Amino acid sequence: MKRLFNKIKTHYSSKLPFVAYHKPNTDNVSAFFMEDIALSFVSNFKEKGFVFAPFNSDEKAIIFSEEKSLMMSEELQLEAYILQDTILKSDTLSKEKHIKIVKKALEKIKTHELQKVVVSREELLDISEFDLVELYKKLLSSYKNAFVYVWFHPMVGLWLGATPETLLNIEGTSFKTMSLAGTQVDVQNKPLIWKSKELEEQQLVTNFIENQLVGIAGNLKTNKTETVKAGNLLHLRTKVSGDLNNSSSLEELIRALHPTPAVCGLPRELARTFLFENENYDRSFYTGFLGELNLQDSKDTAKSSALFVNLRCMRIQNNKAAIFVGGGITKDSNAANEWEETVFKAKTMKRML
Repeated sequence: MKRLFNKIKTHYSSKLPFVAYHKPNTDNVSAFFMEDIALSFVSNFKEKGFVFAPFNSDEKAIIFSEEKSLMMSEELQLEAYILQDTILKSDTLSKEKHIKIVKKALEKIKTHELQKVVVSREELLDISEFDLVELYKKLLSSYKNAFVYVWFHPMVGLWLGATPETLLNIEGTSFKTMSLAGTQVDVQNKPLIWKSKELEEQQLVTNFIENQLVGIAGNLKTNKTETVKAGNLLHLRTKVSGDLNNSSSLEELIRALHPTPAVCGLPRELARTFLFENENYDRSFYTGFLGELNLQDSKDTAKSSALFVNLRCMRIQNNKAAIFVGGGITKDSNAANEWEETVFKAKTMKRML
């Protein structure tokens, strides 16, 4: 691992683009190191490399091209880190703003304009001391069952995250996706009970995915809903798999899924419009997606893509860390409880700093 971490240090200090990432429950960290600082964008998702896409699907996704990158992969070997909760007061004004938006969302839901909308916020923290490699090591050590990454481009910025949510895994024409919704804090020795609000929220996302795949995929299979752990939080997850039709493309599949109701809402376009008009900040790459695009182990193997929703992430800029958190609002939501959920979610990243 030392060689890869040293390469991260030198590339970052030289202001050259790179990404390093660890896929869930694997033993390796892989990386793309670019020598060219020109920004390249995806045109049709037939490109090969590492893609970084924003929440707003009308904006272009950035690609680190496989053919223009030095690619590395090393076995993950790290000592465990002892992490402590950071004692940081939440901004009262941020709380008031968030609760106000949630209440506005609930009004839209009561009039049946929306079924669900995912309201998010940005929390800014001052960071006086910052060691990029140490921060990334902490994330790798703490979230081995997540997609853990550090991504940098001098014209865009520095992002890190540990996301539990897969947008899409596809090999050849066979794909797997998931709906991930509902959140509660993992408390030792406390019985696990999912309330109707979380169960309904999860079902809405699953139904959306199944409906979106009609016409572009076949052999659809939906697994039983299960509980998964991500850091100190628990979520509901339902896996969905299928085969892409001969007449359909990877781009169609991605456009059908992104953004899912797990990060946007339902109906999707009305929820997107509500968020653009009311969140009062730019999500940028938060709740977008990122990962490997059309890579092959050899000429004999099928192209594969592994894309993940950009959750549990932060952007670091000018000695400040911007932490992004949100929660799904449905008819059973309580505004004060939704604020507390974002506070719990923010701890995932705060503990790293």
